[in-house]
Amino acid sequence: MRNEPAPAFVQAKPLQRSAESGPLWAQLREALIDYIANEGLRAHTRLPSEPELCDLFSVSRTVVREALNQLVVEGQVYRIQGKGTFVAGGREDHDFVGTTIGFSSDFRGTDRHISRHVLDQKLRPATAREAKFMRIAIDAPIVAIERLLVVDRLPRLWVSTAILPVAAPSLETIALENRSLYETLRRQYGIIFKHAERWIEAVKADEAIADLLHVAPGEALVKIESISFDQDDLPVEYYVAYQRTDKSRLHFRIKG
Repeated sequence: MRNEPAPAFVQAKPLQRSAESGPLWAQLREALIDYIANEGLRAHTRLPSEPELCDLFSVSRTVVREALNQLVVEGQVYRIQGKGTFVAGGREDHDFVGTTIGFSSDFRGTDRHISRHVLDQKLRPATAREAKFMRIAIDAPIVAIERLLVVDRLPRLWVSTAILPVAAPSLETIALENRSLYETLRRQYGIIFKHAERWIEAVKADEAIADLLHVAPGEALVKIESISFDQDDLPVEYYVAYQRTDKSRLHFRIKG
């Protein structure tokens, strides 16, 4: 394992000393998360030293240590005595692939900053593969939704979803930015997924997916293909997802 120095902060954004902005250590934690994400820092990259952070943000050593301690607890950085603080390479366990819950459900109850960005949302003809899985005619209409799941400002997963319009009329017109698709389907249309079938394979990121997930072309990703069935055993949702492998891993629970 080789530790790499991090690029320097171009300009540190001043922290706000007000009750509305929150404690300084929490603001510094957010600034460091942004720095790691925006610079695309890889695992084992060294962060600026504590004295350097004190100077950059005009805060005390106590504030810096509190922010770094929180990041250590969250598993985002680690320390080596006498050498400094480094970006962690640990990966989270994700259960969504073995359940019918949504992608972001694994982060509920944590202090992670989660955002869901809708890249495209429209009514269009089904592709041949979508039609096969959803048991409809080729070119039959489907609601197509492309989304990006971002955790602590770092893209984690891109997913292209197809939903049957008959099951979710006018879904293409509903604002889904930063909203759970599964929660929307449940509350708006009464759709509860009973079971699903999923296929998983290791792939290399092409240029388009690499750009979306902020990884290098050719980087290893997990590809997930899924068809979900509602309470009437009708295939309602088909999706293809690409997930980064450097920040998470998939977890399965096998029942005997």
